[in-house]
Amino acid sequence: MSLTSDLHAGPGDRFARPSAAAFTGGFLALALLIWSFSGSELSAEKLIRGIPAMGNIIGRMFPPDLGRLDAILASLASTFQMAVSGCVLGLVLSFPLAILAADGLSPHPVIRALSRGLIAFFRTVPDLIWALFFVIAVGLGPAAGVLALMIDTIGYAGRFFAEAMEETDKGPREALSTIGASRTGLIFSAVVPNATPSFIATSLFCVEKATRASVVLGLVGAGGIGVELKVAFDLFDYDTALTIILAVFALVVLVEQVGGYLRRRII
Repeated sequence: MSLTSDLHAGPGDRFARPSAAAFTGGFLALALLIWSFSGSELSAEKLIRGIPAMGNIIGRMFPPDLGRLDAILASLASTFQMAVSGCVLGLVLSFPLAILAADGLSPHPVIRALSRGLIAFFRTVPDLIWALFFVIAVGLGPAAGVLALMIDTIGYAGRFFAEAMEETDKGPREALSTIGASRTGLIFSAVVPNATPSFIATSLFCVEKATRASVVLGLVGAGGIGVELKVAFDLFDYDTALTIILAVFALVVLVEQVGGYLRRRII
């Protein structure tokens, strides 16, 4: 069809009529969207009424109070320690679990299904729930946060590690298999070297993710800067809360910038 005829074509000529299934799916998606907004109780009236309150809080936040900066930085360091420890433990445990969950590498379909189910379960349960569970199990403090971040990292990294190993070139694997290489030899000689760039990228993203999550975990007693932030808000100490927020922002940006630099240099 020429450009001139295409410009004069009717809508029915340019757009294919949707099938019954596509129309039904679009209608259901629209109905779901409308239902979701109707249950959110979000309204312009509430937003307008909330603007003065938000302005009052923001006004009370400035200028930030630097009187407890030393204690805030110490708690921030504890938060970062918690994030790195939980992330590293999760990455180490993710690797063998990802092998068991990877198609073509798992020793048995049942083991593969169970491993994938475990990874999905770890990923589905929010990290705050894991933090509450470990606070009850091991008590208040960073240990609960480390364990929660470990489980959360397994759920995230385990999936992407398994997918990275499944997507590697099967040629080297088949060549080694024909000369009688063991399963372990196949994994560490053909699969892991090819998947290493993806492993590195996923690991760096996990560090960034754990750094952000570790701040929130402190709100439920898992240690770190989140405890300081909760206390500041509970006491209406908004200028100190702003100092904590700015410190957290600086840490997250620093970690993201370092992670991005390492990804560019390594990968």
